[in-house]
Amino acid sequence: MTTNYVNRDNFGMYANSASGPGPALMGADTLLGNDVYNKDGDDLGDIKEFMIDMPSGKIAYAVLSFGGVLGMGDKLFAVPWAALSLDTANKRFTLNVMKNALSDAPGFDKDKWPSMSDRTWASGVHRFYGTPYSTN
Repeated sequence: MTTNYVNRDNFGMYANSASGPGPALMGADTLLGNDVYNKDGDDLGDIKEFMIDMPSGKIAYAVLSFGGVLGMGDKLFAVPWAALSLDTANKRFTLNVMKNALSDAPGFDKDKWPSMSDRTWASGVHRFYGTPYSTN
C-alpha cells in the first residue's frame, strides 16, 4: 500500500488543497511513513523519523528505511533534508540517488544509531548526498 501525507491526514488539513497548509507547510506526523522514490521511479523506502536540529528548529535529517522484509533487516539512512524534494503530483518524496547506490550510503542499524551531531559523521553524510554542510 502506498503511504502518503493525504492518507495519513487525520485532521483533514489536506482535504481542500486550495486552502490547506500544504505543500509549503506540512504536518510532521502526516509525513512519517511516506514513500521515497528516485527520479527513475524506484522505491527507495519510507521515512521512519525526522531528526530536528533543536537550536534552529529545522529538520536536519529524514531517517529512511530501506531493504529487508516486513521490517526485518532494514537498513536506516539519515538523509539530509535538503536532499529530499516533495513530489506533490505523486504525493511522495523524491531522492536523487540510484537505488543501487544506497548500498554505499552511510547507513546504520536500528539498534546502533550514530552520533548525528558529530561533525565528521555529518560531513560524510552530506558529501554522499551532495548537500551543503554547515557547522553553524
